Amino acid sequence: MVRLCLMLLAMLALLGTGEARAQLAGQSRHIAIRLVAETDTPAAGQEVTLAFDSRPEPGWHGYWQNPGDAGVETRLDWTLPAGIAAGPLLYPVPQRLTVAGLMNYVYEGPFAQLVRLKLPSGMALGTRLPIRVRSDYLVCTEQLCVPEHADLSVDLTIGDGRISPERRALFDRWRAALPRPLGSAARFAVVQDEGAARLRIGVPFPATEAATDAYFYPLTPDALSYSAPQRVARDGDLLVIETDAAEGTLPKRIEGVLATGSGQAFTVSAQPGAVSAPQGQGSMILLALLGAVAGGLILNVMPCVFPILSLKALHLARAGESARGARQEALAYTAGVLLTCLALGGAMLALRAAGVAAGWAFQLQDSRVILLLLLLVTGVALNLAGLFTLPTPRFAGESGAVGAFATGALAAFVATPCTGPFLGAAMGAALVLPTLAALAIFAGLGLGLALPFLLLGFVPALRRRLPRPGAWMARLQRILSVPMFATALALAWVLGAQAGVDGMTLGIGAALLLGLALWWTGLRQASGRTRAAWPMLPALLLAIGAVATVRHVPAQAAAPSEGTEPFTEARLAELRASGKPVFAYFTADWCVTCKVNEKTAIETARVRDVFAAKKVAVLVGDWTDGDPALGRFLEANGRAGVPLYLWYAPGAETPQVLPQLLTSDMLARLPG
Repeated sequence: MVRLCLMLLAMLALLGTGEARAQLAGQSRHIAIRLVAETDTPAAGQEVTLAFDSRPEPGWHGYWQNPGDAGVETRLDWTLPAGIAAGPLLYPVPQRLTVAGLMNYVYEGPFAQLVRLKLPSGMALGTRLPIRVRSDYLVCTEQLCVPEHADLSVDLTIGDGRISPERRALFDRWRAALPRPLGSAARFAVVQDEGAARLRIGVPFPATEAATDAYFYPLTPDALSYSAPQRVARDGDLLVIETDAAEGTLPKRIEGVLATGSGQAFTVSAQPGAVSAPQGQGSMILLALLGAVAGGLILNVMPCVFPILSLKALHLARAGESARGARQEALAYTAGVLLTCLALGGAMLALRAAGVAAGWAFQLQDSRVILLLLLLVTGVALNLAGLFTLPTPRFAGESGAVGAFATGALAAFVATPCTGPFLGAAMGAALVLPTLAALAIFAGLGLGLALPFLLLGFVPALRRRLPRPGAWMARLQRILSVPMFATALALAWVLGAQAGVDGMTLGIGAALLLGLALWWTGLRQASGRTRAAWPMLPALLLAIGAVATVRHVPAQAAAPSEGTEPFTEARLAELRASGKPVFAYFTADWCVTCKVNEKTAIETARVRDVFAAKKVAVLVGDWTDGDPALGRFLEANGRAGVPLYLWYAPGAETPQVLPQLLTSDMLARLPG
């Protein structure tokens, strides 16, 4: 009854008399609102998203779609050109505010509600579209409520639909605050607990994903008691929310938003069904940590890491290190790997907290980082080829702890383009875990990467099994330069994809100048001259200038390869609705594993023929430039980066996640 009275009073205020509105019209609004279009030149026949960018004054708050025990939902009155239709108002996840025992779902800081406008096809270029809307809403403090309205407008012009990078980033941040569809049906049941009716909602939610401070915001009225506390527990892959049921007859469906406490939220639709009480917690953190260690261990056989690890092992064999020296080098190498992995992981988590859709290997989406890697790998390859010896502080095993630390840091940094079994799921889990647990996952990755050399340093029996020093070691070192040169070539190709021909030319030119300086340094070293490394100084300055100069070139829409289409969630939904089997894979130019899978499995004639016979639709998501929409889709499927391979069988509710190392036989055997 109290809630009903409060809502009636609020509605009367919001729908008040013209005299009251006239009095309020002269007052400044307590929520400043501006209407922003994602593009001022939308294309005919497409949608354009508008945002109500709202900023409450300190101490004031606006209301969510379901305001809770008190408040009123925002009402919009549109004036639109003929043929344009406005979709529903989309709300970001709210905050909880309890006043006098009543629960309110509010926004106490800046927030943005979004609306999609559907434009008719056939409109001529240059057609002006005046968009007008009146927004009626309630704004309150903890003691006072005031009905307000805003008359908002924006003028659009039919054009090419181009979106500026600034607007795209702004709307990406606002969209990230919206809940996403869960994709799986939930269920609810009412149970009696000591004579009281308790509502129990079971939401499918993978045990590998975090829900540390989960809360269910109900959209369906009269389903649960807003002010009652919610108890959330896990039962395997089911998240169970239990709270007091509302009085009276429950609705046939309960809809709402599940906020997980980690920045993610999902729209939930629950139907009546059995929901058991949860029996215990999963071991997600331990499993993710073990997966990260195993994934890091596998990275050691990747072409960009194996030569570096081998060189360290060869140094132990050549130098006959004492047990104490071997342990020191092993610990220094491990420290370099761990600190680099923690730094990269911490930077990724910080970017995500700032609203950027960053994933593992996020730094490789920057052409300056690619150029820096190109120069580093070129220098290592020339060192392995015997062109020069790095001067003091020496490198790759010849300088004790300092060189071992630098080698470990380099190994971790150049390993980021690679992924493999276990690593994808572990990094995906890190995105949804609490910060400390996520950092532990990144440390586990570093531990796995450093483990072989750590064992060599601390297990004398393993060192004794290393071959005796001899002339073969120099030959092997030259052989190990080959995969490093191949890695440099691949990085030059990635640089060309990201920065264009000019950027690739700049990178190759910088690598050439660096190579000449290193060659000169090697000649001076061979002649026994002092200060032999002086030719490297101008080369390093030029390299720094090249890194600072290279510019990213916006990606052009690449022509899809034969039998494939670019991935969009809309196209995926369309294909699934038509009953076609769909193979969706997500790749990037800098992902070594992705390119190996594509050349050895996905793009083979056998797989193309089988997919054509089974009428399989193939969708390709290219994440080279870090497309935020693809990043959110990857995250929703439990991945922090690429590759990701999904098989959607006809009629299946959820996709089958394929291994990160593919074979043509595996793809050919997929059911049609």
